[in-house]
Amino acid sequence: MSRAAHQREHTEPAVNAAVPNPRERRPPSALWADGLGRVGIRSAQVLLILAVAVVSVYALMQIKLLVVPVLIALILAAAIGPFVNLLRRRGLPGAVATGVAFVALLLLLAGVGTVVYFSVRNQWAELAQQASSGLDELEQFLRNGPIPIEQEQLDQAREGLIQFLTSSQVRSGAITGLSLVTEFIAGSILMVVILFFFLKDGAKIWEFFVRAFSGQREAKMRRMGSRTLEVLGGYVRGTAIVALVDAVAIGAALLILQVPLAFPLAIIVFITAFIPLVGATVAGILAALVALVANGPVVALIVVAVVIAVNQLEGDLLQPIVMGKSLQLHALVILMALTAGTILAGIIGAVLSVPLAAVIWAVIQVWTAEDPQLEDMNPDLPPPNTQPI
Repeated sequence: MSRAAHQREHTEPAVNAAVPNPRERRPPSALWADGLGRVGIRSAQVLLILAVAVVSVYALMQIKLLVVPVLIALILAAAIGPFVNLLRRRGLPGAVATGVAFVALLLLLAGVGTVVYFSVRNQWAELAQQASSGLDELEQFLRNGPIPIEQEQLDQAREGLIQFLTSSQVRSGAITGLSLVTEFIAGSILMVVILFFFLKDGAKIWEFFVRAFSGQREAKMRRMGSRTLEVLGGYVRGTAIVALVDAVAIGAALLILQVPLAFPLAIIVFITAFIPLVGATVAGILAALVALVANGPVVALIVVAVVIAVNQLEGDLLQPIVMGKSLQLHALVILMALTAGTILAGIIGAVLSVPLAAVIWAVIQVWTAEDPQLEDMNPDLPPPNTQPI
């Protein structure tokens, strides 16, 4: 045998051993090791998280009569918590300070509701008469306007409206509205009770959840509780200040222009301002419609101009100064949260969605150690002044 053949005989087995046999089956773990496998694993994880989120939201929606009062009570407790702490620092016992703050909040809410009710009741007859006159003027404009409409068509539209108002659908809707009123009363009573216990025993309730953790996780949980109170309290107090400015400015303009129901409309502006982006605008449109019916198009245009100016002042000056870091959310995120909250829970969902989104973002920052205050903390010791009220 030649020397070259001898070398080939010794080298060929090594080459064959290095080449994988295509008939050999790859282990199951190797199927997920390439890029497509990793994408599949990540997609399955995302789908699982979405499924859990959907099921959780659906389950919470089934007990919304409990969930909504708890969330509202938590937000109110975070908002008036500093007042309770102030009373405690002044020497009042904890139970007395909680009772004083609790009664003061209830009196404030009851006072606002009473003022709105009596203001609307005293001026409702005048507004109804002016609305009737405005509708007559609108009907005359439709008959004699650039695109005249025959009286027969107007009569048919009026009869159709009357038939709709007396239909079974409207009556069933009235029954549904009655059940909603019952749920509202039950939810309000439940919220008041939960709010009292949040103010009285909030620290003990939070300690019950925190004691299951230790070390750095305990520190993060305590920081999450503190950040939740900071975000909710700052959001509610800041929004209340902005809403008060909006209500005073628009209410003063309505009084100067002698628009009826000026005071109730100002209170409606204050309440709807707690819905970011759209709340004050919707209330301003309502005020402009009342001015159009009662005072004519010129006054209505002036009201629209005042609403636009107040909204610009709110967005460019008041919110950045007053809100500060309480609402670190992009406008697109706020809009998406508003849409989702409105779809899931109506007006209540629109009010609660934005502060909840801000809390979720703050919790994510704390848990992922993006909060610089958390990074400087000793993981073995709880941070100071982080117990919820």
